[in-house]
Amino acid sequence: MMEGACQIHVGMKKIVIGIDIGGTNTAFGLVCDEGKIYGQGRLSTQQHPDVDRYQEELFLGIQQLLRLVEFEYEIIGVGIGAPNSNYYKGTIEYPANLPWPGVTPFVEKFKRFFPALPVVMTNDANAAALGEKIYGAAKNLNNFVVITLGTGLGSGFVINGELLLGHYGFAGELGHVIINHTGRVCGCGRKGCLETYVSATGIKRTVFKLLADKMGPSEFRYISYNDLTAEMITNAALNGDPLAIEAYEYTGEQLGRALANAVLITEPEAIFLFGGLTKAGPYIFEPTKRYMEQYMMTQFRNKVDVLPSGIEQGNAAILGAAALIWNEMLRAGA
Repeated sequence: MMEGACQIHVGMKKIVIGIDIGGTNTAFGLVCDEGKIYGQGRLSTQQHPDVDRYQEELFLGIQQLLRLVEFEYEIIGVGIGAPNSNYYKGTIEYPANLPWPGVTPFVEKFKRFFPALPVVMTNDANAAALGEKIYGAAKNLNNFVVITLGTGLGSGFVINGELLLGHYGFAGELGHVIINHTGRVCGCGRKGCLETYVSATGIKRTVFKLLADKMGPSEFRYISYNDLTAEMITNAALNGDPLAIEAYEYTGEQLGRALANAVLITEPEAIFLFGGLTKAGPYIFEPTKRYMEQYMMTQFRNKVDVLPSGIEQGNAAILGAAALIWNEMLRAGA
């Protein structure tokens, strides 16, 4: 379960427990205010359909990390990023990519392990946006968007320096904007949501659609859907595979169109992409930017950059979750 190593510091150090709950795995770590991670752990999300048992395993992993810390520390809070989570209630509600159906009072349940600490939860992409603001390339920006390209598509919007949450805490769900009302079935129960086209699972579906529509040779013809991964598609694109490149072109077009619409509403200074699909480099960034500009309203063209996250991919999710607590402290003037 353990990843990374801790370092020795003199004196009391304030740290935050950062937890990122992904559709496949959960990552967690101990983070200071400078963005340094003092050890990381990982736990399967999908293999824990019982949320209580999952939380117990997560707590044991955190305790294992804390036992290896070789300096005096004070834990000041727990930040959690998770899909379909409600910042105000601390709940995860009807997630499309998690094994817990309905409404889960996640924070209330998890507080039993940390009764004296603030435990704050928000959408995983909202957490990523705060991480970008506090630790990454958006330190000097007050208006920006973060798009997370993982199992699904997450999005976090920062407007005038504040995270967009909305009245009930679910604002900014670009991944579930419908781009084709007769399109692909989504885990949320509707059809044609953006994340069914733009995500790790979305690009797999695109590859198989292309295989059905085309007769040319491809290494993917001998791979089952369950065995195919987005990483395989990325590597194939980087190695010049035409079908993989076409899959990324299509993915970039769908994302670019959606971003052109998002710009109309929020007018950001920049849009940051991170997640597994960004490892394809120009094969995702170039078509996304090109189609965004093509579909953009004239007065917004060539004003919004599409950039990679300024946070190291392996640390972004944990830092984003931890940033929830540091952001709460900054707002409180602590």
